[in-house]
Amino acid sequence: MADAVSRAPFGVLASGETVEIITLRAGGLEARVLTYGATLQALHAPDRGGTTGDIVLGHDDLAGYVEHRSFFGATIGRYANRIAKGRFDLDGHTVEIAPNDGANALHGGADGFDQRVWRIEALGNEADPFVTFARQSADGEAGFPGTLDTRVTYRLRAGELELDFEAVSDRPTVVNLTNHAYFNLGGATEPASVLSHRLRIAAETYLPIDGGSIPEGGPAPVEGTPFDFRAPAEIGGRVRDASHEQILRGRGYDHNFCLDGGKMDAPRFAARVEDEASGRAMELWTDQPGVQFYSGNFLNGTVAGKNGHAYRMGDAFCLEPQLYPDTPNRPDFPTARLDAGATYRHRSIFKFSTI
Repeated sequence: MADAVSRAPFGVLASGETVEIITLRAGGLEARVLTYGATLQALHAPDRGGTTGDIVLGHDDLAGYVEHRSFFGATIGRYANRIAKGRFDLDGHTVEIAPNDGANALHGGADGFDQRVWRIEALGNEADPFVTFARQSADGEAGFPGTLDTRVTYRLRAGELELDFEAVSDRPTVVNLTNHAYFNLGGATEPASVLSHRLRIAAETYLPIDGGSIPEGGPAPVEGTPFDFRAPAEIGGRVRDASHEQILRGRGYDHNFCLDGGKMDAPRFAARVEDEASGRAMELWTDQPGVQFYSGNFLNGTVAGKNGHAYRMGDAFCLEPQLYPDTPNRPDFPTARLDAGATYRHRSIFKFSTI
């Protein structure tokens, strides 16, 4: 399979660093991944008629990613989601991350992994093609303690995109990595609304949030709320239910769902999305204890994406497998602590089929 993996220049940063794009092809899928932010730039999957189309939002050129920090397809770190007030205690010391989302630190703070150029550590040009990106995050980068060596591997299998994250620190720290792909199973270049997509999430509970999107209290039952996706339901069916305070606070869905079983040793079923119009279906399998479901509420038409399309609310959804938000401040949540010499691991698999 000589063409299972290819690489090419994608652009040059103001610093002079060259950004590359790596293309993986296998089993009817094609993934294009950037060294900038270890970012999933495109993912082509077939519809029920066999026509292949790109199903993730993003930009056609490097300038779009540099000028607009929208996290489209990016690797998020060191800490995905929010840390309240950008502050937490670790072994008697206060760690401070500069707030970049109101009073809180979001997705690693103002200088996250999504804005860094990663090096290509390995390429696999075989039946299951892959690319492994690596970078070293210095002690104190963005305020986080410890020198952290991180690897992210994108691998294609028949009908599957597998993501593996690993990290090792030389001193105690916190780590929570994920991918922030914005999906539209109908197509990303001229996206129709995803509100008609049908979603199922394997979660009995979710985390209610305060006005700053920080979890308040503990997990709450989804039963009897707009957050009950235990049986398939349209994303848009209750996304504007103004009678529910949590929908108002998130401007729709932007909440962590506590997956049944918690943190696992191997990926298990977490969610499934179906688009009746295209016939595409996607399942998420992950070993993480939570998944952040985001209905694209803050896409407001101010960012031009692929094909010059202005992305707007409802043009995409995100399913971000991860630890819970604000875990460093919540000893009752599954821990984000990574001790010196220990290895952080996260595996998630996106499985594609048709209906």
